[in-house]
Amino acid sequence: MSEVKKAKFNIPFVSMFKGSVTLSILLVAGSIGILVQKGLNFGVDFRGGAEVQVKFTETVPVADIRSAITKTNINVSQVQGIGEPSDNEFLIKVAATKDDINEVTAVITKALTTDFADKGVEIRKTDIVGPKAGEQLQVSGLYAMLIALGSILIYIGLRFDFKYAPGAVVALFHDVLIIVGVFALTGREFGLQIVGALLAVIGYSVNDTVVVYDRVREHEEKGGIHGKLKKFIDLALNETLTRTIWTSATTLFVAVAMFVYGGGIIHDFFFAIVLGVIIGTYSSLFVAAPTVLFFSKFQK
Repeated sequence: MSEVKKAKFNIPFVSMFKGSVTLSILLVAGSIGILVQKGLNFGVDFRGGAEVQVKFTETVPVADIRSAITKTNINVSQVQGIGEPSDNEFLIKVAATKDDINEVTAVITKALTTDFADKGVEIRKTDIVGPKAGEQLQVSGLYAMLIALGSILIYIGLRFDFKYAPGAVVALFHDVLIIVGVFALTGREFGLQIVGALLAVIGYSVNDTVVVYDRVREHEEKGGIHGKLKKFIDLALNETLTRTIWTSATTLFVAVAMFVYGGGIIHDFFFAIVLGVIIGTYSSLFVAAPTVLFFSKFQK
């Protein structure tokens, strides 16, 4: 691992762990409570529905498309642009049950061709996602995250020491649960792209955690302060703090820029990424490390 320059920090991270653990428990418990009470607003990918791809020869605002469909009493899940704005091409997603999915598709097609006849409307493609397929995608997305977390557990256990592995996985569960809880609280649509964002957050967060763990292990191998794991962790967190700040700041800058200016098609994706960078940085400092202290008591 490349050497990280030692910053002149002397922050007593370990002494803050009681407060940070309490805060994390409250946040995770709150997220679980919101999930149980409100549930997630699953997108068409997960609950089934219809996707209609439409192109216009003239410029049509997204709000007008949404309004035309809403007048038919059909709940629009998402209207997003495809390609360049000048292409005037959109993908419309609406929720539907298996009993009325064909009818819903026909109604949308008729509404678009009637309201925008003077805009050169062309229905390019109509896809149907059945509820059964949506359920399978939910299961596949859950398996993907569990496999990722299990692989990380094994890797860190073999790469460092098994007392470190649970800390990384606990921190990742912490990050994912809070992000999912925020989506449930805000009612934002939860689809396949959000699963992709969560997997990206898992990769980002564990990378930051591994850097800290590697520095802790270096101090343990030197044995300068034999048996003082708390001191090793304080040293490691202070020595890598500059790297953590710069890495998180630059990543957050790009994520926020994409969230603000990237357009509706990636808006929710980067909302999850922004949350993940903030929460992941926090968990690398204040969740993964105290979990190592807890499990180190059972090392023998």
